[in-house]
Amino acid sequence: MIPLLFLLLIVEGLVVLLLTIKIGPLRELTIRGLDQLEIGKGPATLKTLACTMLLIFLSSFISILKIQNRGIKTGTTTPMDQVLWRTRLLEVSLTGYSLFLGFVIVRLHHYLRKLTGCRLAVGASKLHAKKLQEECLLLKEKEEKVSQETKTLKEEILQLSEQLKKLKLKSEEKEKQLRSAEANVLALQKQSQDLLLEYDRLLEDNQALQTQMLSFKM
Repeated sequence: MIPLLFLLLIVEGLVVLLLTIKIGPLRELTIRGLDQLEIGKGPATLKTLACTMLLIFLSSFISILKIQNRGIKTGTTTPMDQVLWRTRLLEVSLTGYSLFLGFVIVRLHHYLRKLTGCRLAVGASKLHAKKLQEECLLLKEKEEKVSQETKTLKEEILQLSEQLKKLKLKSEEKEKQLRSAEANVLALQKQSQDLLLEYDRLLEDNQALQTQMLSFKM
């Protein structure tokens, strides 16, 4: 039993060493191995082993107490009791150290997994922040382009507004000229009507004079 406990203690110490000190890829391999132990029947097996070691620890501790009580009652301790006491004490010590190292391994594994998750989250956050910075730069460039286009459009609008004002002035001048031309046309039409009337009147007078001249000749 004691050689097995020594072997278990050495293995647990080695695992703790690999978890606490990064030696190449050994830490990652150790973490992956512990992850595999938590899959399937691994947790139940580990709990059973821990309970068994705890029972061994309690049994050895009770044996030590019994040997001490027997020595107190008799006043002397036999060589056999001394050997048993030392053996049980060694078993208690090795079992206690093994349980303690097992607890340390579980907690280290838990915290290292959390640390790995935090590092991945930080890496993802950095990538996200980098993408956001790139998007901000693109948005700034687009904003500058839009501002330049807006400035160009404003200048074009000013030019078009000036041209529109000029066209309005020209149209007003054309309207004035058109009105004056219409007034001239009306005046000419009136004059032509007056001339036609005068022409008709002169024709009538001429016909009257011709009639009078024919009557004198006869």
